[in-house]
Amino acid sequence: MYDILTIGGATQDIFVESDEAKVLNMETISSKQSYLCFDYGAKIEMDQLAYDIGGGAANAAVNLANLGLKTGIIVKTGTDLTSKAILQRLEERNVDSSMVITSEINKTGFSVILISYEGDRTVLMHRGANSTISLDEVDWEKVKQSKWVYVASLSGNSNQVLDKFAEFAEENGINMAFNPGTTQIKRGIADMKKILEKAEILILNRTEASIITNISNNPPEYPTIEDDNLIEMIEKLKQQGSKIVVITEGKKGAYAFDGKTLYYSPTFPSKVVSTLGAGDAFSSTFVASMIKYDQNIEKSLKMASINSSAVVGSFGAQTGLKNFEELENIYNQNKDFKVLIKNRD
Repeated sequence: MYDILTIGGATQDIFVESDEAKVLNMETISSKQSYLCFDYGAKIEMDQLAYDIGGGAANAAVNLANLGLKTGIIVKTGTDLTSKAILQRLEERNVDSSMVITSEINKTGFSVILISYEGDRTVLMHRGANSTISLDEVDWEKVKQSKWVYVASLSGNSNQVLDKFAEFAEENGINMAFNPGTTQIKRGIADMKKILEKAEILILNRTEASIITNISNNPPEYPTIEDDNLIEMIEKLKQQGSKIVVITEGKKGAYAFDGKTLYYSPTFPSKVVSTLGAGDAFSSTFVASMIKYDQNIEKSLKMASINSSAVVGSFGAQTGLKNFEELENIYNQNKDFKVLIKNRD
C-alpha cells in the first residue's frame, strides 16, 4: 500500500549561473516581459555549475518521501546514463521505482537551467521519454494500492493518460491532487472539466489560472487578499468541482479557496539562489500537509511556504527540502508568520 503515487516527468538538470547574464525588461501599456540575455557569439564564463535530478513527478516524489509518506512514482526514462542517475536518486530517497517505465527508443528528459543574478531562471528543456507514457505501460493494479495520486505535468502524448488516470482514481476511491502543466492548461476548462471535478486539490500558478479560465491577468502592485482579479479566477476554478483550489504567485505568495473561505499566505523569508523547484516543493508539501494535518488549509499553506523557501536557498530542486520535524521547528520558531483568512460565504 502506498500513501501516494506521483506521475509526470523526471529529468537530469544542469544548473548554470553566470554573472555576465543580463535581464532585459520590455513593457507595453498592458504587459511586461523579461528576457535573460547573453552577448551573441561570445564565450561566457560560468560562475557556478551544478547537476541534479528534476521534473515535476520526481521532485514531488522525493519531497513526499522525505516528508514521511510511502511514495511510488510513474515516469518514463531512456536507457542512458541519465536514467541511471534518476533511478539512483529515487532509491537514495526511498521512492519506490518499480513503476518506472523504460523506453528503448527515446532519451531521458534533460534540462539546462540558466540562472540570473536575481535567482530567476530560463529553462532549456528536452522532454524526451517523458512525453511518451501510454495507457498500457501503467501498472494499474499497483495504482489501486495507493490512497492518493499526485498528477504533475504530462507533456506530449503522455497527456492522453490523464483522463483515464482521473477516471481510474475516482472508480477506485483514490484521492487525486492535480498540478497541471502547459499541455493541460491549454486544453481549457471545458475540455478539462471532468478531470477538475475529480481533483481533491488543484494547484496552479496565477498565469496558468488566467489562461485556463480565460480571465485577464491583472495583478495589483502588492499582493492582497482583496485581489478581485485573482478571486474571480479562483472562484471560477472552484465552480468546476475541485474541493480545494490553490493559486501560487511566486515571491508574492499563494492563495487557497475551499468554496467558503479564502486564504492568503505570503512567502516565507529566505535568500533566493534559484527558484527552480520551488513550485513543486510548495505543491507537494501542501498536499502532504493536508494529509498529515487533517485538511488544515492554514497550516498546510504555512508548511508549503516554509519548505519552498528552503528550496530557493540553494541550487537544485531537491537540495534544501525539509522533513516534517524540521518544518515544525521552523513553524514554531516563527509564530509571527501569518496566513490571512477571509470568509467568502
